[in-house]
Amino acid sequence: MSLTVADLTRGTMTEFHQKLRQQHEDSMHRELETLLNTANKAEAETSRKDFEGFKKLFHRFLQVKGPSIEWAKINRPPEDSIQPYDRIRAKGLPENISSCLNKLAVVKLNGGLGTSMGCKGPKSLISVRNENTFLDLTVKQIEHLNTTYNANVPLVLMNSFNTDEDTKKILQKYKHHQVHIHTFNQSRYPRVNKESLLPIAKSMGVSGENAEAWYPPGHGDIYASFHNSGLLDRLISDGKEYVFVSNIDNLGATVDLFILQHLMSQPADRRCEFIMEVTDKTRADVKGGTLIQYEDHLRLLEIAQVPKPHVDEFKSVTKFKIFNTNNLWISLPAIKRLQEQNAMDLEIIVNPKTLDGGLNVIQLETAVGAAIKSFNNALGVNVPRSRFLPVKTSSDLLLVMSNLYSLDAGSLTMSKKREFPTTPHVKLGSSFTKVQDFLTRFENIPDMLELDHLTVSGDVTFGKNVSLKGTVIIIANHGDRIDIPAGAVLENKIVSGNLRILDH
Repeated sequence: MSLTVADLTRGTMTEFHQKLRQQHEDSMHRELETLLNTANKAEAETSRKDFEGFKKLFHRFLQVKGPSIEWAKINRPPEDSIQPYDRIRAKGLPENISSCLNKLAVVKLNGGLGTSMGCKGPKSLISVRNENTFLDLTVKQIEHLNTTYNANVPLVLMNSFNTDEDTKKILQKYKHHQVHIHTFNQSRYPRVNKESLLPIAKSMGVSGENAEAWYPPGHGDIYASFHNSGLLDRLISDGKEYVFVSNIDNLGATVDLFILQHLMSQPADRRCEFIMEVTDKTRADVKGGTLIQYEDHLRLLEIAQVPKPHVDEFKSVTKFKIFNTNNLWISLPAIKRLQEQNAMDLEIIVNPKTLDGGLNVIQLETAVGAAIKSFNNALGVNVPRSRFLPVKTSSDLLLVMSNLYSLDAGSLTMSKKREFPTTPHVKLGSSFTKVQDFLTRFENIPDMLELDHLTVSGDVTFGKNVSLKGTVIIIANHGDRIDIPAGAVLENKIVSGNLRILDH
């Protein structure tokens, strides 16, 4: 067989790219060693473990070309691989709830800061309801389970280097609660200069100019960090079999006894090692990851993996009807097995960022749900929307602070007085973005039981005991201010211009 010039050129180019990739990798390894030399002994030991994970990710990043899936190979999951929640619920509660609960630990992803809502420190310490923070509500939920069923469900917080210190300080206040609280830290990875593909960090420190040089690498890091921390082995030796993992800012993510019963009732040889809770997609959720069948595996498809020509198709509510809530039930022995076999292959999410000085960097991240394809007998469960109640913005905060929800033992449930189960669509303008500004604009939270849609833009304040019903749009133009008077009832109203209520 004779080689053509094109074959030779192709071979030469492949060789060239391989050499280039090797050069990038060698340079990265040298830089990481230089950084480790700036650390003290204890810090260097932890960071070396982190860097091993980062090196693997960086190596794969250099090998990957384009999206990690072929669109034509995507299939809808088989019907029995995504079960309706009602079918799971029909099996009833466990006969011995406390012994089932004693095989469970709850893990909350607690690595995020409250910066997007104008707060300093961990997001979990923002007050969301009756002076309770996300963390307070979580502790109350688990304490209620433990006292009601005479169980011992521990709470595990996966912190990041951004949240660890502040979280540990606050944990002192829960010493007398009926909850054992453990923490471990996710890895700390270096941000990479987009041009040079080298770390921008000058030392291992995370303060001053170096603060922007590091990042926590997404919640997919949970498997390696959990394993490396020793806590995984400790929980297994304590008789724990499953973890329920969720974002700490998802107030709908409570322990569900019906899903727990489904896991515990499976025969040992067919035991489900991974359940992902999904829920029906609305137009607000078009970017959320979805479940697909791909090469005989159930797999999470994130928008970052979708080839550009197919992004609109991915966002379609008709083709991809469900999305991942990030409420996951995972077998602890299975995590241990996959970690020790180095068999968890999580797709890389390349997250580009522009830092304050204008420098373009990339963060290499992974998603916890992407591991679903590695576990045996994995399953999706299509849960009610009430199990997905994230608080990402002040608009979300207004909903959970309102009379739409009742608070009981740390859990929020939709008020029985609300006549329809859907949540109103709320869109607050930039004057409400920061929690402190948001709070000064409401003398108290309006009655929203009959609200469908609320849009507020500009300099607007609300007096006491305001009622909002139907569709309400309030727009104060630039330079104008609108004060909604105490006791006002706005039903299907558009308010614009200038409205000042003056004190007499």
